Amino acid sequence: MAELHQSIDPKSGFCPKSKTFHSLRPHVPLPPEHLPISASEFAFSLLIRSETPKTTAAIIDAATGTSVSYAELTRRVETLAFALRTQIGLSRGDTAFILSPPCIQIPILYLSLLSIGVIISPANPTSTDPEVSRQMSLTKPAVAFVSAATAGKVQNGCRRVLVDSGEFRSMMESGRTGGGVLNRAVKQGDTAAILYSSGTTGRIKGVELSHRNFIAVLAGYGEIKAERGAEAPHPVALFTVPLFHVFGFFMCLRGIAMGETLVLMERFDLVGMLKAVERYRVTYMPVSPPLVVAMAKLDVVKKFDLSSLELVGCGGAPLGKEVSERFTSRFPHIEITQGYGMTETTGGASRMVGPSETIAFGSTGRLGENTEAKIVDPATGEALGPGQRGELWLRGPIIMKGYVGDEEATAATLDSEGWLKTGDLCYIDSNGFLYIVERLKELIKYKAYQVPPAELEQLLQSHPEIADSAVIPYPDEDAGQIPMGFIVRKPGSKLNEAQVKDFVAKQARKLFVAPYKKLRRVTFINSIPKSPSGKILRRELVDAAVHGSLSKL
Repeated sequence: MAELHQSIDPKSGFCPKSKTFHSLRPHVPLPPEHLPISASEFAFSLLIRSETPKTTAAIIDAATGTSVSYAELTRRVETLAFALRTQIGLSRGDTAFILSPPCIQIPILYLSLLSIGVIISPANPTSTDPEVSRQMSLTKPAVAFVSAATAGKVQNGCRRVLVDSGEFRSMMESGRTGGGVLNRAVKQGDTAAILYSSGTTGRIKGVELSHRNFIAVLAGYGEIKAERGAEAPHPVALFTVPLFHVFGFFMCLRGIAMGETLVLMERFDLVGMLKAVERYRVTYMPVSPPLVVAMAKLDVVKKFDLSSLELVGCGGAPLGKEVSERFTSRFPHIEITQGYGMTETTGGASRMVGPSETIAFGSTGRLGENTEAKIVDPATGEALGPGQRGELWLRGPIIMKGYVGDEEATAATLDSEGWLKTGDLCYIDSNGFLYIVERLKELIKYKAYQVPPAELEQLLQSHPEIADSAVIPYPDEDAGQIPMGFIVRKPGSKLNEAQVKDFVAKQARKLFVAPYKKLRRVTFINSIPKSPSGKILRRELVDAAVHGSLSKL
């Protein structure tokens, strides 16, 4: 082991002997695997270490200003956990389906269910009835926690509990806690959550994550918090990302474990978000790339006091270097960080820590604690070194257990040595920074060349009259596929197809981008279809372009 450590490049983390990249961050010890502890219990242990005053607001409803202190949060979690066992009859290993917009009750419900070993399965409240049916058939829940607005989507006879009802409120506030005894039978290897993959590249899958997966990611943040000590001003995080998605789900657990104040929005809108930042003196926001683009370009942002905002953490999809630079130029007091993760990696894999890393625009930071990576040539299977492009493989305690009820998909994604094949074309540079180029399946095959749509999208987003963009492969008899651009103009813009093509060609020459990386077709639409995490739904655009149904977008 010592010999292996000596062969690791201290700058890139690459070991030429094993052809593996290692995390450059200090090793973070995790609880012994045999120790029974839930993700909820571990989060509360970090909260105690943070020494956050019990009177501090834990969660605030952005619309109403209603808040719950940390003292109330702890009490309600214990009370609800007791009620879930005694009134609903839930026990370790049961599954709870959750279909509700963000509200104060949801983080409390998450923590309560985790504490008694009940598997959480949250879904998008805007899901269609067939999507809900598919998700519930995967997880076979014992109960569904729904809102009045979503209750009608649960039709299979499953017991329903309304989170916005008096019954649920009494379950949280009855005061009965069973003596505060946690279910010590919860094992770290038990399944904690089944989160649904976006379904943008295939049929929806249920990703099975363990308590230890969440503990492993939380532990890294706990170490950083311990090193830095108390922060001033007190961290206030505004959640613009959905709590059912792995990004929002994990950031919710992380925020409570770190003793931060979480401000929740039931429905996202840009003006509402800006008002919340101003009203609650928000210091930090986890966001997706479209929001960063909007803040960097739209004039409405100037009407609000954003002086409290210190940090924007971007994840869910790649963010281009040009957008990062434009954002920083407009908001020099706001640090913008990026990270990379998947549902299959518990939302974590790489991230930026501190000002010295945030200047690496275009990257997603360095590998997280206790994480290893390989860059593998998709054609030969050979592991590659720094600066070389290939499929990113990841290994470590953050990697999922598998896809529930789908052994074939699990075997295709996880190999026998524990490596997760991400399907992302990436490279790690000589300083250990990870760069995401494109999904392998989304590369445009133009003649004999490969064109990553994200590269062209980043060029397009640097245009002052383009509010948003997407690039897809369009079938072509001669070339096989050609890059086609979908453009959303800024209000008042009269930008035309020729101007867009000319702009991309000129920018490509400036940046020494290969001449074949050009737009061959352009169309203008009102908005780009995206998943809740901000990923472009290219499949919808391809279908609309090929079948001539662009007017429906």
